Amino acid sequence: MIERVSKQGAVSLRRLLARHMARTAGKTVMSPENPRQIARKRMDAGADRLPTPDDVKIESTTLAGLNALSFTPDDHRPGLLLFLHGGGYCLGSPKSHRPLVTRLAKALKIKAVSVDYRLAPEHVFPCAVDDGAAALNWAMTHSDGPVLIAGDSAGGGLALASILRQREHGRPLPQGVYLISPWTDMTASGESTHTRAKSDPMLKPDWLAAGAALYLEDTPADTPEASPLFADLSGFPPVFIQTGDAEILRDDSIRFAEKLEQAGVAVQCEIWDALWHDFPLFAPLLPEADMALDRLTQWAEPILTPSSN
Repeated sequence: MIERVSKQGAVSLRRLLARHMARTAGKTVMSPENPRQIARKRMDAGADRLPTPDDVKIESTTLAGLNALSFTPDDHRPGLLLFLHGGGYCLGSPKSHRPLVTRLAKALKIKAVSVDYRLAPEHVFPCAVDDGAAALNWAMTHSDGPVLIAGDSAGGGLALASILRQREHGRPLPQGVYLISPWTDMTASGESTHTRAKSDPMLKPDWLAAGAALYLEDTPADTPEASPLFADLSGFPPVFIQTGDAEILRDDSIRFAEKLEQAGVAVQCEIWDALWHDFPLFAPLLPEADMALDRLTQWAEPILTPSSN
């Protein structure tokens, strides 16, 4: 099911501030004109600008040979969320996405882990997939309940690639998938790559192309583990997608959801009117980000409740 979520009232000051933050992040972090190491430090530092709930314990840990952060809500039930951060496969870390994952763990009332997978160009494809798949296999063998895998932007594509790798090896799959503005097509064949180029404050088409070149090196862009849009999606677990209508990756979500439906996979894809790439990251500043989190919990509840497992 693909659903349009209408604009929530008049433009608010909080939405304007969040959009300004998104535009600033695009220029000072996501643009390839920024020196990579500086951009990485800026992305991590950006996490300090958003408040996080104080009833979630955050600890450094390791899993499957990877550094990670673990998130344990004071009130939690059996289950585990594995989160793979975005950043175009070249930026980002568990620290940069700490506010988001903290809120996800609290809202879902389950433990979460966010892993520090290897980044390009130091480590090109398929290193990130190797790490994501190892983390997913760890989650499936160590969780005390249902497993959800989630990711934003490139992390969304990586979550899907990790499932593909897990399925290839005949291993158990997670019970659900949550994707925020997933990058599913590195060939950039979606119309929104061009039609939303002026409305998206965070991403530009040439930035996508530059990131893809660094990550793929000599790998064809339509390789399924790099672009899950071109994969066989049969047997996938239920998928929940949230994407902004004003972002260049909008069609990556819509076309992926359509392909899931064709494969007989349960999918709920929400296209949020007037919102931009990765908008749920801006909670609690952006009211719609909080609303999106509420809708996620409604979707996930049947998966996480004992009666459904």
